[in-house]
Amino acid sequence: MKRFVTRRDFLAMSAKGVGAVVVSYGLMGCNSDDDDAISGQFLQGVASGDPATDAVILWTRVTPDIEGDITVSWQVATDSDFTQLVTNGQMVTTKDRDYTVKVDAVGLEAGQQYFYRFTAGDTISDIGQTRTLPEGSVASVTLAVMSCANFPAGYFNVYEMAAQQDDIDAVVHLGDYLYEYARGEYASEHAIELDREVLPAGELFLLDDYRTRYNQYRSDASLQKLHAKVAFITVWDDHEVANDTWKDGAENHNDSEGDFDQRKEAALQAYFEWLPIRPWSEGNHEEIYRSFNFGNLVDLHMLDTRVLARDKQLEYSQYIDATTGAFNNVTFLADVTDTNRTMLGQTQLLWLQQTLLQSTAKWQVLGQQVLMGKMLMPAAIATQQMSIPQFAELAGLAQLAGRAQAGDPTLTTQELAYLQANQDKLTPEVIALLQLPAIPYNLDAWDGYAYEREVILATAKSLNHNLVVIAGDTHNAWASDLTDSGGEIVGIEFATSSVSSPGLEYYLGLSDAEMPATEAAIVDLIADLNYANLKDRGYLLLTFTQDEVRSDWQYVDTILNKTFAQLDGRGYSATSAAGSPKVMPVSS
Repeated sequence: MKRFVTRRDFLAMSAKGVGAVVVSYGLMGCNSDDDDAISGQFLQGVASGDPATDAVILWTRVTPDIEGDITVSWQVATDSDFTQLVTNGQMVTTKDRDYTVKVDAVGLEAGQQYFYRFTAGDTISDIGQTRTLPEGSVASVTLAVMSCANFPAGYFNVYEMAAQQDDIDAVVHLGDYLYEYARGEYASEHAIELDREVLPAGELFLLDDYRTRYNQYRSDASLQKLHAKVAFITVWDDHEVANDTWKDGAENHNDSEGDFDQRKEAALQAYFEWLPIRPWSEGNHEEIYRSFNFGNLVDLHMLDTRVLARDKQLEYSQYIDATTGAFNNVTFLADVTDTNRTMLGQTQLLWLQQTLLQSTAKWQVLGQQVLMGKMLMPAAIATQQMSIPQFAELAGLAQLAGRAQAGDPTLTTQELAYLQANQDKLTPEVIALLQLPAIPYNLDAWDGYAYEREVILATAKSLNHNLVVIAGDTHNAWASDLTDSGGEIVGIEFATSSVSSPGLEYYLGLSDAEMPATEAAIVDLIADLNYANLKDRGYLLLTFTQDEVRSDWQYVDTILNKTFAQLDGRGYSATSAAGSPKVMPVSS
């Protein structure tokens, strides 16, 4: 299992290497003073990530007073006054790595809180806090799960709310840490009034473009506060490159925009420069799947379902007859269940299976981007030939017609009158649509890669694991039972809402008053779905004990004002017991 780079890998790295990490091996002597040294400012704060039992990545970026190589020192201590130093050192950062600094602070103790800071010349950074992973018997683990932060859509109040909590062991960020769109594009309606227009103004294509956008995001005070308080464990989704990325392209990329592989390479290089993530080796920007072990309680396996090996997404337009509008369900089902169709790729899938085989913690958690739960809707809705309200009306009408045709004596006078007044709506075309089977509403998710999902569920089932999948991507919150092809519940999935990106409310155009009924209708339509929030921005707090996992969805009441409150009326909690997978609501 590839989890950490080796000491030999570290020694091969240099400060000039892209994504390279400087490793610390213990306390050094006092750094020599150099009156000619370039000083700088720490305008993007500090961060930590990828904690291990004996190490953690420390990150900062220094903006030099004048262009040139700059020496940055760091310290790690067990106290905020830095009287009890554990390790320290220094490195030279350069323009070649966008003046970012990444240190792997090793030789630490398991389950210990540490404080860290950086120095450039006479300037000292903010103090960050971090914690190593625990060993042995662990009573509880609490993770804050979040994704999808679109800078122009609104303030990062969700990050601010999470930073106010003191019991989070780590933040698990499931991607869309930033967005690639140009100024005035996706979810930018309030950007000017909020002073949150994106930099650079254009879409991101080149390395400097992505670096500039990261620079802007990391200048946000709320994001800085959360990074400084708790370690992040991250994976990318699609917008770190371009919308609906797959291994050889993206929906938001065309031939006139240059070579996609070069764009992807630039995007992933910037990601490794700006995120506190431990690279496998110098220059390796693509492989990010890895595991984190929280003692005997939680094994967290972070997956890449997006960039490394994903086959191109299927599209419903491929299966709808342009003349008749008929849906070719036979061909569609054959394609979506194709055994050669992959999201993880063979290498990553084998790694996951082997890792699950060796894992012994009470809970096995897959941290990944897209929904794994089966989100099967009536085909008329999934193909957008009917809205949910239209389907509900027409399906109800068809049911009445069927009862009338069968001579149901329980039909009321009112029902018969309603049927007679609306019978003309049940055209042959409508009847054909209503008779179509339930199909996935989102082919970008695991529903579009059904065979590989079955392999993963079968692996977890064969090992009798307590399986929990966490997901982001959709900008909405969900809770689903994970059922295999035989209908057996194998695990559960908790999906987080977004930090600021709009969800289905943005596309459905529903009022606040209409939202609860729509959410209830969707839960009723989808067999494995137990909870949905289609409107609110927030994150989920995931708490593991030896007996159960609990998910608490927490929301903010606004992202359009820096003054906000937790939206208690829309919060929701669910649990699943060890040994008995099933999403169960928590009574209020």
